[in-house]
Amino acid sequence: MAWLFLAIAGAFFESIKDIFSKKSLQDIDSITVAFSMMFFTAIFSLPTFLIIPFPEIGDRFWLALLAGGIGNAIAFSLIMKALQISELSKVIPLTSLSPAFLLVTSPIIVGEFPNIIGVFGVLLIILGAYILNIGKEKIPKQILAPFIELSRDRGSKLALFVAFIWSLNANFYKIGVQNASPFFWITLNASSIAFLLSPFVLFRFQQNKRKLGKNLKYLIRLGFFNTLASSCIVTALSLTLVVYVIAVKRTSTILSVFWGQLIFKEEGLKIRLLGATIMVLGVFAIASSNT
Repeated sequence: MAWLFLAIAGAFFESIKDIFSKKSLQDIDSITVAFSMMFFTAIFSLPTFLIIPFPEIGDRFWLALLAGGIGNAIAFSLIMKALQISELSKVIPLTSLSPAFLLVTSPIIVGEFPNIIGVFGVLLIILGAYILNIGKEKIPKQILAPFIELSRDRGSKLALFVAFIWSLNANFYKIGVQNASPFFWITLNASSIAFLLSPFVLFRFQQNKRKLGKNLKYLIRLGFFNTLASSCIVTALSLTLVVYVIAVKRTSTILSVFWGQLIFKEEGLKIRLLGATIMVLGVFAIASSNT
């Protein structure tokens, strides 16, 4: 059950990372924030090379790094944009839908498929995400109302697309870890994403120069907590099925609901907590399916 504790810790650090993302985005563009997160993640990960021996690189590592780097360069830029234009407690829950996509992508990419209890747990998490997006009404006027809202809100649509990209990237993460080591993957993956985003950041550097200095403390903390979250998640991925780890990771949305109201004064706490509770039940179902 070590994978479960690692995944839960990763979910917690992920939620703290989202707080600093939202704070940074109040003053800086989304691509620069995404670059800063990955740049500082690479910096914080580098010391691990002094402790952990250099791993043997497998044949599929570089392909996974290329595919994962491109996918996450796009995904992190889009999720930052979504957080910038919409509420934290509305955007982050939508990333919980990635386990649904994983039910399709994991069997194709890495040949994994969860058992029936695991599928039930994933479906509970998706149901919880649905309820989280109902809004202020306890019962939606139309059964598809939350999905209609998705089609109208730009931030929500971006988050949904990010969930799909992450369902693919989770598989590349596992391939990368299996063909090297968790911390080697984190460092090179973060470096590749930062490299891919750097031309856009350099283009906007002059207009962001003063803002970067003002928000440096948030950006450093963003990178630090992303490093902690990534370390927990990639280690968990090496121990169990991709769909299980990512499903548990998405329970960071539970905390995001609290942070949204507590820090950013967002509304809809009660209905979103109901959704969060259902997601927790999904986590227990997934955990029990892997024992």
